[in-house]
Amino acid sequence: MTVSPRIPDRHGCTWTVLAIAILGAAACQLTPPSLAQSSGGQSGSTAGQNGGAGGSGGSRGQGGGLASGGSSARASTSGSGGSTKVTGNGGNGFGATAGSGGVQSSGGTSGNGGVNVVVEPRDAAPPDVAVDTAPPPPSRGPTPAQTGVKFPFPQNRESSRCIYPNLYRNEDVQAAYDQWKKDTVTSDGAKGFHRVKRPKDPGLDPDSTVSEGIAYGMLIAVYMNDPTLFDDLWKYEQQFLGQYGLMDWNIKADGSGPTAGGVGPATDADEDMAFALLMADKQWGGKGSLSKNYIDIAKDTITSIWNNEIFDYKYVKPWPTADSSTINLSYFAPAYYKLFAKIDTKNTANWTTTVDTMYTVLGASLNSANGNSDNGLVPAWCDSGGKPNGGAFGPGQSSPTNYQYDSCRTPFRIGLDWCWNGETRAQSYVAKTSKFFSGITVAKMVDGYDLNGNPHAQFQTGANALMQSAAFVGPAGVGAMSNASYQTFVNDAYAVVASRTALVGGTYYDDSWMVMSLLMMTANFLDYTVY
Repeated sequence: MTVSPRIPDRHGCTWTVLAIAILGAAACQLTPPSLAQSSGGQSGSTAGQNGGAGGSGGSRGQGGGLASGGSSARASTSGSGGSTKVTGNGGNGFGATAGSGGVQSSGGTSGNGGVNVVVEPRDAAPPDVAVDTAPPPPSRGPTPAQTGVKFPFPQNRESSRCIYPNLYRNEDVQAAYDQWKKDTVTSDGAKGFHRVKRPKDPGLDPDSTVSEGIAYGMLIAVYMNDPTLFDDLWKYEQQFLGQYGLMDWNIKADGSGPTAGGVGPATDADEDMAFALLMADKQWGGKGSLSKNYIDIAKDTITSIWNNEIFDYKYVKPWPTADSSTINLSYFAPAYYKLFAKIDTKNTANWTTTVDTMYTVLGASLNSANGNSDNGLVPAWCDSGGKPNGGAFGPGQSSPTNYQYDSCRTPFRIGLDWCWNGETRAQSYVAKTSKFFSGITVAKMVDGYDLNGNPHAQFQTGANALMQSAAFVGPAGVGAMSNASYQTFVNDAYAVVASRTALVGGTYYDDSWMVMSLLMMTANFLDYTVY
């Protein structure tokens, strides 16, 4: 075959076929196929062949698919009475988008500057196959240490004992963090610092702050490498110290002081703060903008917790004046206490005893009388024998005893002890909750249960029946990370929490548990002391 010296050999067959097509079209009085010249990334119009009407500028051809705005069309989509294929000559071979049956590619789908695009007839079309390239795999840490930051986000240091959601994304965590910060972090009423407010939480003082929220904020800030926020939250906490040297648990929105019933500390908040301070020491070291080193503040806080919030050297109390008749099992954080035992060397043995005792109480709360032997649904309030205590709040007040917005945190706190420490008692407990919730499925979970497993929704009712709570779904998903048989449940729980819409329990509470659950499910909620 003789080829013009001005035309590269690799194009000779193409031009021959084009010439034959033009002559054949003229004999049949048909419009010949056009030669589309693409320039600078802009595609020309190509006409569809026999039964596939031409589309231009991204319009749909008869019997073909539409490729527009730079997206890829389907390769070999059949047209009516025939199909066509758009091929790109020159460049990297992927400049022209494949289409068929009169498909018009448009909006930047052609090759780079001056690539010739021709339409070639085909006798038959293979099955519909997408030519899109798969999205890149999710990014993974650990991000290397930087000056002043040992564990920059993300880390993704997965525990060999636990499973993780398939294809989890650090971008989901970042988006959740941004939402939480926008929704709840404010300088209003914060005495020149920052606080976590409760903007839309059912039945609670609007925009007030609880010590629990400050603690959640400190945990989130240390894992997301936000030292400025971390320090500001602690400085706010220091403005409201009560008689025990710990923060009063409920502060008015204007920062003028605690609410009428908000005097006195809450143990769950204090232990979260202490643990966050220990992580800050490992994350940043030193003291940041605080007056003392993070590690020294952590030691002081742990000492205050031991002196005021542990009863009889073994029971975790919810507040200083309580005793063993008033226990909230969602405050039990064994993974923390094992670290406290290493830091608070005067009470190392006592912290170990506390862990053992509280695991015993946890087991005792699951019994045939409560109807929860196999499901792990702990009562919100109970005594040291595991019996539900509806009088935990004192005379004339009723405390909940079902599995509710306190109890739902339990699989998270206990799950940490399995993933981090290989605690078999933790594994046994979360096996119960995971079997129960996976049997229900994530899609059918509600925000409350009776101890026997009957649904007892609190806010997920009526018009909100289809809105779920991240505080329930997230911790249940974390508990299920303990066994590969729950992979589907873990994937589904992650998807609900990552949607950032499971907020039926309130903006502050569900936003907070959304972020913490995602941090754990992406292997970013860590005990930094082991690395």
